[in-house]
Amino acid sequence: VLFRSDKLSKRTGAKPVTQFRDEGFLPEAMVNYLARLGWSHGDDEIFSREQFVQWFNLDHLGKSAAQFDEAKLRWVNAQHLKAMPDDSLAPLVQAHLQDQGITTDARLPSICGLFKDRCDTTVALAHWAKAFYTDVHPSADDLAKHVTDAARPALQLLAAKLAALSDWSTANISEAIKAVLAEQGLKMPQLAMPVRVLVMGTPQTPSVDAVLALCGKTSVLERLQKAH
Repeated sequence: VLFRSDKLSKRTGAKPVTQFRDEGFLPEAMVNYLARLGWSHGDDEIFSREQFVQWFNLDHLGKSAAQFDEAKLRWVNAQHLKAMPDDSLAPLVQAHLQDQGITTDARLPSICGLFKDRCDTTVALAHWAKAFYTDVHPSADDLAKHVTDAARPALQLLAAKLAALSDWSTANISEAIKAVLAEQGLKMPQLAMPVRVLVMGTPQTPSVDAVLALCGKTSVLERLQKAH
């Protein structure tokens, strides 16, 4: 039981169905998870509502009591989120950002496509997307660990090469990064990690050239200035 208003619900940790929506769970994933609690179709874990309707029969109902497992629900939700078209996912993420007073733009579907494999809810995806529309604030620990005196020359050189790009594309950004690595004798993590910290506020992101391309030239150059 996911929705109860009596005293028992408070003891068992039940919460309103609307709260699952607000926490970024997809309706398709909820149906999938709840159906799988008391029924099975062989080893199939992930299925659509249409498949459920087609496959369902009473012969495969479970006999043991179902137990709600939010970790499993998050896994199911992540699978549906990854499979969802970016254009369909973007409005759901946009709604979370609008609740925070953040205005998005045409980049949002591409941002969703780049980050959805790392997320288990639309709220988590909105957290990533937020960095493209608001200032980022890296932690002092990440700055101290990655944006070091040893990294600053490479960061300054990269900023100069990026500033010179007339065509702001993933391919051209990738070439600029490779050129800096070669000139400075560095390996990719030695440059990518501080760039990620400055641009996205965290050392862990998808491919750094794709992230920079979506972030935009002006924003990237402004954020790299924080290395000085």
